Amino acid sequence: MNAALRPCVLVCAGLDPSGGAGIQADIEAISAQGAHALPLVTALTVQDNNAVREVVPVDAGLLLRQAVVLADTMPIHAVKIGIPGSRDNAEAIAGIVRMLRVRRPDLPVVLDPVLASGRGDSLARGDALAALAPLLAVTTLVVPNLPEAAALDIDGKTPLPCPHVLVTGGHADGVDVLNRWLSAAGAREWRWPRLRGEFHGSGCTLASSIAARLALGDTMAQALELGQRYCDRTLAHAYAIAPGQRIPRRIHP
Repeated sequence: MNAALRPCVLVCAGLDPSGGAGIQADIEAISAQGAHALPLVTALTVQDNNAVREVVPVDAGLLLRQAVVLADTMPIHAVKIGIPGSRDNAEAIAGIVRMLRVRRPDLPVVLDPVLASGRGDSLARGDALAALAPLLAVTTLVVPNLPEAAALDIDGKTPLPCPHVLVTGGHADGVDVLNRWLSAAGAREWRWPRLRGEFHGSGCTLASSIAARLALGDTMAQALELGQRYCDRTLAHAYAIAPGQRIPRRIHP
């Protein structure tokens, strides 16, 4: 690859006007890895750093038209998916991935299966879990937290919904956060010191950094290691913009 040509990551996620999560978090995390984000906004939201009050999906046809133009003019080396906003959008995004894989069959796709905000606020119109079904069918790696893993029936014993799963343990108790990588090859664990406080956009940060590492050519093991290490630094250096959840420092953590 030309050293001057940055690999691109197509990002499908919602717009968080607080700037803590969603598409802004994705762009910052991907840029920090040395890749370039191509952002497709799936939904507009009404939220702050603590709560989501409304989600308005964009038109699914618009997502597809944007993706076609991008795919025709630049190589896409990975895809990161956040909230689709609706079932129609999820199906459109799955179609986009299939279109891209005609040219790049091994295109990695990282899904952050956000079913609700940290406070339990819904992040999709209709059934958020049902909206994930078309996306899981094209996903390489899904990165659920413990409640999301339970909703997806990921327990390490039943068949996985996609080739790779990284279950994050931030919702558990204990002095360490235990993250588990599950795949057909087996399982691996990482332990990270549990940081005090709550954070807005940590899942976006982790999934996007992993997607960027895969776009840069890292193996899955390397991408998981470096993505987690980066995310931990962003949380350790998080800053406040208002009372409540802090924002990961994704730029130069």
